[in-house]
Amino acid sequence: MKLGAFSISLAVKDIHASKAFYEKMGFSVFAGDIERKYLIMKNEDSLIGLFQGMFENNIITFNPGWDQSAQALDSFDDVRTIQKSLKSDGVELVKECDEAASGPASITFFDPDGNVILVDQHV
Repeated sequence: MKLGAFSISLAVKDIHASKAFYEKMGFSVFAGDIERKYLIMKNEDSLIGLFQGMFENNIITFNPGWDQSAQALDSFDDVRTIQKSLKSDGVELVKECDEAASGPASITFFDPDGNVILVDQHV
């Protein structure tokens, strides 16, 4: 299963403090808008999303169709293919996408420890 770019999306209390902290670890702003309370920060191939007030818990995120620089991949597994595979393996999805559609879509589910996993396809 080709899941694309991996990142962790963190629910932060103070986006300015979190930005400053991760800059000390060598991360720099890659995308986002601090005024809208979200940033994507990058250190080599590591991506961390900082989100203030957007969701309650941290989220493990995969982006089919993107590499770690948010560039389109020539070959990837569409989120609908991933959804079908997970469902056939007995994974219960919290949010499903329309399998008859194409293009951007997302699915959400939990791992055995209650961590939220988001598969978010932008292409």
